[in-house]
Amino acid sequence: MPLSNAPRALLVIDMQVGLFNGPDKPYQREQVLDHVNQLIRRARQNSAPIFAMRHTGPAESPLAVGSPFWQLLPTLEVDEQQDCVLDKARPSCFTGTDLAERLHQAGASELVIVGMKTQYCVDATCRAAADLGFTALLVEDAHTCMDTPHLGARKIIDHHNATLSGAFVTLARTADVRF
Repeated sequence: MPLSNAPRALLVIDMQVGLFNGPDKPYQREQVLDHVNQLIRRARQNSAPIFAMRHTGPAESPLAVGSPFWQLLPTLEVDEQQDCVLDKARPSCFTGTDLAERLHQAGASELVIVGMKTQYCVDATCRAAADLGFTALLVEDAHTCMDTPHLGARKIIDHHNATLSGAFVTLARTADVRF
């Protein structure tokens, strides 16, 4: 059920080959990918706009524009002909992009946020969305990250769900999200 009568858009963050299939595998990556694809299908069935962000690194980096690691996952059901795919160079999907303008053009004031990495781009985007006047719903079982030397991925995800909930986002599980 939507948070209000405002149209929702799905925002898929950094589901890229190099991040998803790198040497450090994301926590519950196949389950998260399945949940993201379920939400893409659900959004498409309800004519909700779908935005996919792709992190871009410097020319010499593994995430340089056009590199194999920069590409969206081939198993991600984003359709680059139908959906809006934007590149970003900062953690927030809004910084240095025209995402906010495109969301306004699409008539979306609510974002359903999914993707990678929880403590970087997902966190920064959730916080920025609130600052820009968007209502955000973070799908608690459809974002992920990798273990770090100091904290396991499950704890990072749980911490960010708890920290972001209320002040910046509403939490929901994949099964409960509607467009």
